[in-house]
Amino acid sequence: MTPAAFLDRDGVLIEDTGFPHRPAQARMVPGAWAAVRRLNAAGFFVAVVTNQSGVARGLFGEAEVAAMHLWLREQARAAGARLDAFAHCPFHPTDGTGAYRRESPRRKPGGGMIEDLLRFFPIRREGSLLIGDRATDMGAAAAAGIPGHLFAGGDLDAFVKGIIP
Repeated sequence: MTPAAFLDRDGVLIEDTGFPHRPAQARMVPGAWAAVRRLNAAGFFVAVVTNQSGVARGLFGEAEVAAMHLWLREQARAAGARLDAFAHCPFHPTDGTGAYRRESPRRKPGGGMIEDLLRFFPIRREGSLLIGDRATDMGAAAAAGIPGHLFAGGDLDAFVKGIIP
């Protein structure tokens, strides 16, 4: 078993431009693929954990989320990096519609997405970490019992270089 690096998507891997859900809308954060390569080389299982309340709000569907994640995986591969898994939460407790309007332990700041990945993949909590750009990301890390690192923008690879041995 190996430790995992859990990465938020919008604001960490890609710029948070307000519910980006198509590859054409994605702008990579500087140093994103170099950071993922660095995490891969350090032996981390790299997983993306992302709230996607745009689904709950009716802005796009889960098929668009899946297509965006497939595109990100392909972009990573083309850059010599590896994204091992993706987890998303489509629910929102107040701004959702229909079946998507509900509480969910998977929604950050809950640790449900991390806990699910810990259960379903050969990864261990010890040595794992989360990189996010919001307080809710730090809450998810705390809920899952792993350290959280708040990324305030800039070069993601330089940030990662400062937090892993």
